[in-house]
Amino acid sequence: MAGKYEIDMLDGPLFSKIIKYTFPLMAAGILQLLFNTADMIVVGRYAGSNALGAVGATSSLINLLINVFMGLSVGASVAIAHYYGAGRYNELSVAIHTAIALSLVCGAVLLLLGQVISSPMLKLMGTPEDILPLSVSYMKVYFLGMPVMLLYNFGAAILRAVGDTRRPLYYLMTAGVINIILNLIFVIGFNLSVKGVAWATIISQAVSAGLIVRCLIKNSGPCRLEIKKLCLDKAMAGRIARVGLPAGFQGAVFSISNVLIQSSVNSFGAVAVAGNTAQCNLEGFVYNSMNSFHQTALSFTGQNTGAKKMGRVQKVFWMCGICVTVTGLVMGLTGLFFGRQLLSIYTGDTAVIDFGLRRMAIIFPTYFLCGLMEVAVGVLRGMGFSIMPMTVSLLGACGFRILWIMTAFSADHTPEMLYYSYPLSWLITAVVHIICLFTLARKKYIFLKAERSG
Repeated sequence: MAGKYEIDMLDGPLFSKIIKYTFPLMAAGILQLLFNTADMIVVGRYAGSNALGAVGATSSLINLLINVFMGLSVGASVAIAHYYGAGRYNELSVAIHTAIALSLVCGAVLLLLGQVISSPMLKLMGTPEDILPLSVSYMKVYFLGMPVMLLYNFGAAILRAVGDTRRPLYYLMTAGVINIILNLIFVIGFNLSVKGVAWATIISQAVSAGLIVRCLIKNSGPCRLEIKKLCLDKAMAGRIARVGLPAGFQGAVFSISNVLIQSSVNSFGAVAVAGNTAQCNLEGFVYNSMNSFHQTALSFTGQNTGAKKMGRVQKVFWMCGICVTVTGLVMGLTGLFFGRQLLSIYTGDTAVIDFGLRRMAIIFPTYFLCGLMEVAVGVLRGMGFSIMPMTVSLLGACGFRILWIMTAFSADHTPEMLYYSYPLSWLITAVVHIICLFTLARKKYIFLKAERSG
């Protein structure tokens, strides 16, 4: 029986429940980007284009460092969804307490890692000298908040795995308002520039983490968190890692390809970095909206796989796939139509806007392919497969992008040739993922059918 905030994923019509589950996820993603956009606008307008570029120059490196650990939250979500769907509540409790303990350990490791490698890695990426000190300063402060950031994300993954997407949204809204207020105080009032944005982020993330921990402690159902039970159960951590580490490794290698692309963008100078940063922030609105269907596919597939309802799993893929395609096309084409007006929100520099438009013209019309790829990956991981989607993604997306940079981009050193690597890699990877999905789903269905008849 689903609780007040939870959605029953195992019975009844799927489409209305998918929409009901996805909408708070999408709203949370858009709100998160709005808060990040507020960061960028405050920095760009009140600290200058160099500060804007400095924050943007760190994004791919930050994602590279945190993706391995964030992948473990995916593994935790899959394990929790399986146990919840199967009604195995003792194992569910162990999974929850192990996941929270993992978040704290991983957060501490990231905090230390960020302090040590920020400067040498940003130099290695060829970050322009005029923004390098600001980038290093921002990144070192930002990584002080890793423990609370991971605590929130693992806690949100627990709630979403059991069908609750509403409360993580409420907590994010609260933290986001705090973040905006602190941005204005730190950047405009105290003239802290990029450090002010980083501190505002840390404090707001601490608030959201506190709210989600409070929610889990007060939970009266099988997802109750008890601080005295926090532990790193070896067997459970191993199960989480089997799905989570390949997912995290995939994200990290994706980030490596993005680091290479960011390094290539850096070769065009500080104006290009700022234009790319502003456009990427807009791009994030489309991506986060589409990625909500990836998370939906992961949770619905996880619970139905745990309950051995493979017929519903294939329906989940088709429904999420159609929804993500429509979302990507509508948002991407709308964003392209209003591109100049949207980019002008971030900066009044015409050269920066013009560079952002060059990326937008290639990415936005084809972005739905990325969403379709992500939905297929979500279903595969929800079924418990992680090595295969990781391998396909590494070869089809990351490997292709690296090869493209070394060949096509080297031969024609233009931003357009660099950005073409994105839609081509999405198309290749999406097609292969979908083929693998239906092959594996059919085999799993046949196995379960034989198991029941036997």
